Amino acid sequence: MTRTTPRSGDRLRWWVYALLVLAAFACVFPLYWMFVVATTDTAAATEMPPRVIPGGNFFHLAGLVFSTVPFVRSIVNSLVVAGTIGLGQALFCALAGFAFAKLRFRGRDALFLLVVLTMTVPTQLAIVPQYMIMSSLGWVDTLQALIVPGLANAFGIFWMRQHMTNAISDEILQAARIDGATTWQIFWRIAFPLVRPAAFVLGLIGFVYAWNDFLWPFVVLKSPEMYTVQIAIKALQTNFNIDLGLAMSGSFLATLPLIVLFVFVGRRMVAGIMDGAFKG
Repeated sequence: MTRTTPRSGDRLRWWVYALLVLAAFACVFPLYWMFVVATTDTAAATEMPPRVIPGGNFFHLAGLVFSTVPFVRSIVNSLVVAGTIGLGQALFCALAGFAFAKLRFRGRDALFLLVVLTMTVPTQLAIVPQYMIMSSLGWVDTLQALIVPGLANAFGIFWMRQHMTNAISDEILQAARIDGATTWQIFWRIAFPLVRPAAFVLGLIGFVYAWNDFLWPFVVLKSPEMYTVQIAIKALQTNFNIDLGLAMSGSFLATLPLIVLFVFVGRRMVAGIMDGAFKG
């Protein structure tokens, strides 16, 4: 019998898997530790080494969360805002990306360059003028003040423009025009179905970003019934006292919808990202 020795490729693969396991542990442990604190009390957050065994106080703290702030209403508000922004970005950014990728009009490249350059401007610089616009429209302390500014962004337009450029050939569009299709029909029946996985990924990214957004909702929302879930978590804390167990319980409850979402659509999201990575 011949004796086989492990190849260098097998050893490399073993180290790659080990690094992936460590990276996964580093990502998952903070979420698990948040759950541990949410099931115990504030003291667990300051113990060294960190406590790793959950307690039995979660339902009590969760009840305090729901009784302290209108948490259910905040979750509904966040679902409305994040869902609308996700759908809006998938559609409007796809429309803009189609225009920049496949339509010919004067100043197209300069306008696209201007859109891309806005990605270099910190979002914090836009808060004051954006608040002034919302105030003049009478939208302060309303959900549309969160939804409308988030329906399209420069990253989404750039993302969809690149996918439109790689996935759609000009010959298909020319054939559709010869058959009498309008620009909207070409987009909706030909272009958008071809880039639907990319639009789905963009919508999911927009949903998660809107769900986790804190700064702009904190500035524009005033009434507790208008709070999103992140502002509701902030309302669990006072200026002089921070109950970390209560705050971690609210944070864990706010994270659960995202966990459920990624359980159901995580594989489709990865497929959409990889689809764009290997095209062109």
